[in-house]
Amino acid sequence: MAILGTLLKKGIRIREMLEQEYTSPFDLQKKELKELLIAASQTEFGKYYNFADTLNSFRKGDKEFYRRYKAHVPIHSYNKIHGDWWKLALKGVKNVCWPGRVKYFALSSGTSEASSKYIPVTKDMTKAMQKTSIRQILTLSKYDLPPAIFESGILMLGGSTHLNHKGSYFEGDLSGIQAAKIPFWFQHFYKPGKQIAKTRDWDAKLYEIARKAKDWDIGIIVGVPAWIQILMEKIIKYHRLQNIHEIWPNLMVYVHGGVSFDPYRKGFEKLLERPIYYIETYLASEGFLAFQAFPNRRTMRLVLNNGIFYEFVPFEARNFDANGEISPDAETFMIDEVEEGKEYAILLSSCAGAWRYLIGDVIKFTSLEEAEIVITGRTKHFLSLCGEHLSVDNMNKAIELVSDDFNIVIPEFTVAGIPHGSLFAHHWFVGTDDHVDTKALKEKIDLHLKELNDDYAVERSAALKEIIVDVLPVKTFYDWMESKGKVGGQNKFPRVMKNAQLDDWKMFLQTQVNGNRH
Repeated sequence: MAILGTLLKKGIRIREMLEQEYTSPFDLQKKELKELLIAASQTEFGKYYNFADTLNSFRKGDKEFYRRYKAHVPIHSYNKIHGDWWKLALKGVKNVCWPGRVKYFALSSGTSEASSKYIPVTKDMTKAMQKTSIRQILTLSKYDLPPAIFESGILMLGGSTHLNHKGSYFEGDLSGIQAAKIPFWFQHFYKPGKQIAKTRDWDAKLYEIARKAKDWDIGIIVGVPAWIQILMEKIIKYHRLQNIHEIWPNLMVYVHGGVSFDPYRKGFEKLLERPIYYIETYLASEGFLAFQAFPNRRTMRLVLNNGIFYEFVPFEARNFDANGEISPDAETFMIDEVEEGKEYAILLSSCAGAWRYLIGDVIKFTSLEEAEIVITGRTKHFLSLCGEHLSVDNMNKAIELVSDDFNIVIPEFTVAGIPHGSLFAHHWFVGTDDHVDTKALKEKIDLHLKELNDDYAVERSAALKEIIVDVLPVKTFYDWMESKGKVGGQNKFPRVMKNAQLDDWKMFLQTQVNGNRH
């Protein structure tokens, strides 16, 4: 039975999609905040921060409701909201930040910090994520796809659905929590199926998927680029294929998220017989925020009426310190006050019990009318040692350009800012299995960054004195992640390394060198 037909036969309504189509972003978000505040008004958080007073102001004109909300509720980093509130929910306390008891906590991939974060996943958030997933599936009707793809399976490569039981709650990777709660009607399409999805050992899971691949007709693949590429390489090797289309001729769509796809694009294309559609999603442990709504547009549309209220903080020195920590009195805006082309960090208030919570991503609006965005980086993943203001977006683009210059594949890289004499340098660690001249690579990366970023160009003639480039095998990056227990699922390699994480990475590289000597 075709998946679109199944959705329609099951009576899945598209009212929310039409509502977003025909309502202003401000009106949608005002209604969303009101519904969230009503739902949580009797929680401990809602009573402490006087949600009742904010709710009373919704009848008044203008934006009194938003002024009061900002006045009552402080901005929360993870450490603040976890220390003050979420840790109580972890102990099994009911009605902390959202009605009822939280039974699931997603362990975030933790690219910025050494330890994992515990993000609450409520029943309401699970439902919201499923509804957004359905909205995304329904947008496939805009693509030029043959009917066969809607009959084929969807391979979702995520964390284990075998969750850790911790007394009053279960913990695990968000993709594992979501896969364990897949609706009954979807199970016919879902691969690798419940049995393999439970597997905790990542290598064993990939082997089982590779072994069973010939039994499935896959039309859509969903997952983080690095692990999907590794999986496809394993399948091709196991079945002695030239490319993945020999075993999955109906594969036409790859849905990705979590990191920029650009560094992986060239490597992917080598594994395919023909082009496929790449569709980007913005699915975080905190919620399903956005997805690509239009073919051939490398942007995503924010979901404005499904359990999340957004605020936007200009990503500027007055709102963030040098380490990417937000100021308690940072300037925040609603969606009707933002500007196209300007960088903003996102605050979320959600049906998972996040309130004015800094998610850590930095975005840019490409269309205010359509609420379309691109992700440009992370609040803590940028380099500005001396005013160069280098974003992850700049880094990704430079790597994409040098990959084309040298016709090589660079799926992984990371950058660190380091002292250099009395001034500064950037140290690049570039992952590729192709041969490349390190000196030429360094010169090209530097050249492209100067063209992409005026501040960088200025500082390269001033305080940013040197660029250092080390070329490493791609496996080194994944071995480091494995040493941290961050293999598979939603885990990503950090694009910028600072402080203790950088020390740890350098120590790991030193042990690799010493190990190779013996």
